[in-house]
Amino acid sequence: MPQFRLSEAARLLGVSDDTVRRWVRAGQLTATDDAAGRKVVDGAQLAGFARAQATAPDDPSAVGRSARNRFVGLVTEVITDKVMAQVELQCGAHRVVSLMSTEAVRELGLRPGVLAVAVVKATTVVVETPEGSR
Repeated sequence: MPQFRLSEAARLLGVSDDTVRRWVRAGQLTATDDAAGRKVVDGAQLAGFARAQATAPDDPSAVGRSARNRFVGLVTEVITDKVMAQVELQCGAHRVVSLMSTEAVRELGLRPGVLAVAVVKATTVVVETPEGSR
């Protein structure tokens, strides 16, 4: 089973090393010593903890849809020409870029600072693992 040093766990969770150490002291995460004597967290436990900690903003659209992958965020950049536009959203730690018509940008009133929801409907999702993580 993969193990992650506390600093790696912090980076993966998007928090400081001190926050992870506090969670360990509070018993929210269990750390053990690896062969080199460094504190590590079991990968499966870290994954479960990450899922439990993940909170997304409420989806303000109140629209039912079959797509389950919704990312609520703020528009950070809009680049348009006469026909097409590129819209960038910052959704928590994730940057989402969408290509759409300039007409759609105007109709939706998309500009930096606007709250928006990126809805991803894909039949293919590629999953990769870094070397040595297996």
